[in-house]
Amino acid sequence: MFLVVPTLTVVLGAFQDEDGALTLGNLDALTSEAAVSALKGSLILSATTALIGAVVGGLLAYFIVSMPPHSLLRRTTLAISGVLAQFGGVVLAFAWIATIGPVGILTQLVSDLFGADLYGSGWLFGLPGLVVVYCYFQIPLMVIVFAPAFEGLRPQWREAAVNLGASTWSYWRHVALPLLAPAFLGAVLLLFANAFAAYATAAVLVSQGQPIVPLLIRQAITSEVLLGQANVGFALALEMIVVVTLVMVAYSLLLRRTSRWMR
Repeated sequence: MFLVVPTLTVVLGAFQDEDGALTLGNLDALTSEAAVSALKGSLILSATTALIGAVVGGLLAYFIVSMPPHSLLRRTTLAISGVLAQFGGVVLAFAWIATIGPVGILTQLVSDLFGADLYGSGWLFGLPGLVVVYCYFQIPLMVIVFAPAFEGLRPQWREAAVNLGASTWSYWRHVALPLLAPAFLGAVLLLFANAFAAYATAAVLVSQGQPIVPLLIRQAITSEVLLGQANVGFALALEMIVVVTLVMVAYSLLLRRTSRWMR
């Protein structure tokens, strides 16, 4: 109910005008300069944070899994990652503004000690700032998602490779990395979808302009200047549903492939 009903509402609204009549005009709006620019911004933001989060989070997951299973540091790190992966929205945006905003704590400290302007020209409130802030929850999410893949590497596989004369690099190149590749790519797709659909954090940080699709949807629904654009917002939401669906289908296929050797 909570998934199908909103989806059907978006799909039906995308093909209706403000009077309820069927139309394709809303889909034509997706080719406008603003819509194309917002889609490009969302794709860049999602792809960049997914790659950064996957690489950094993957390395952290490896170091965490390398610790003893009952290590206090390991359990603590995984617990913290679980919390930070869900730490988003207004609270996260406020935390960054209070830290490196125009009068943030770190901004003032760097200015007093080194005379440098960390805030600069307001990069925090644009697309570069969103990339930095999104990585804050993308990296711990990667740790949670990818750690089980490392745990699925059986010690017997490494022992067999060593017995056959393989070096550490040969083991990782010919055994471990090929086995981890589907799980890694699936995690990248999951991070992409996670960033693509995020809204609240961006809504607080970006008050002017619509660099990503969720903010353009907000403008279409709430703007007091451009009236009668609510159904265009439905069309934009439908566009997001299509993109996320394609990504999650690919993620599901990769996850199925990974599950073959993790059993």
